[in-house]
Amino acid sequence: MSLQIAMPKSPQEPQVKGPEMNDRDRINDVLSSIKQLTIGYNIGLNEMQNPQLHQSVAQILQDLHQTQFQVFDAMFQKGWYKMKAADQQEISQAHTQFSNYSSQFPNFQ
Repeated sequence: MSLQIAMPKSPQEPQVKGPEMNDRDRINDVLSSIKQLTIGYNIGLNEMQNPQLHQSVAQILQDLHQTQFQVFDAMFQKGWYKMKAADQQEISQAHTQFSNYSSQFPNFQ
């Protein structure tokens, strides 16, 4: 059985959605756009040589990550974003998998 973590939906939200955009669609579009922006800024930051520009872009990226979390949290609070709860076996498997990866790093201690 898969357990989902979600807030209850607003009673004003229609059960069947029509083709028109609603607030949920708009905020979901904003969230997707922010995620794409962070990808672009991460790539740019990885290839930036100028220290002052690097610092400025890093701050913008940090601000974007904070904004992304705020948008995600707003969606979650309204019941518009659901997550699957991991069971203990899934957590243990992920821990083992990523612990094994760390041994591949040259400076692992």
